[in-house]
Amino acid sequence: MKNASLIILFLLCTLMGVSQDVIVLRGIVLNNDTIPQIDLKEVEIISLKIPSTNRGRRKLTRLIKNVKRVYPYAKLAGIKLRQYDYRLQKAKTDRERKKLMKQAEKEINEEYGGELKKLTFSQGKILIKLIDRETGETSYDLVQELRGNFTAFFYQTFARIWGYNLKVRYDPLGEDRQIEAIVRMIELGQL
Repeated sequence: MKNASLIILFLLCTLMGVSQDVIVLRGIVLNNDTIPQIDLKEVEIISLKIPSTNRGRRKLTRLIKNVKRVYPYAKLAGIKLRQYDYRLQKAKTDRERKKLMKQAEKEINEEYGGELKKLTFSQGKILIKLIDRETGETSYDLVQELRGNFTAFFYQTFARIWGYNLKVRYDPLGEDRQIEAIVRMIELGQL
């Protein structure tokens, strides 16, 4: 009887051992106590403030839709700027630089001009801010750097007539906190 009990106990222990996964961990010994060390993946916590009113929730939904619509253009602007910046550095003369810039402007207008003209007023304002986020420079500074002072002044004046400001800065910790949260969620694949 004792032998049968021992065999059953042995089989149960063996079965329990097979069904459990064994994980080998690093550990440190502190005061004769072993403490396991586990590396955890970094978790980013994004706080998107959800309004309590229906009107506020509709505004947030519209903001999410607008950011999702223009964010790819802002990313593209950052990529294109790096490409053109590289080409401009290789240019030997001012004449060659101007020619490159006119060519770049023509390419962008042909490829994206029609789509950008379809953006709403709100989407345009968000795009201007997101371009600053992606490039680290305001739209005004970019135009000034790439096309000159007069063109930048002309574009800014024209933009102001329509209610835009090319000199606006992106403020991810202040005014643009919701936009930043939406962008981070898009980047993490949550939206």
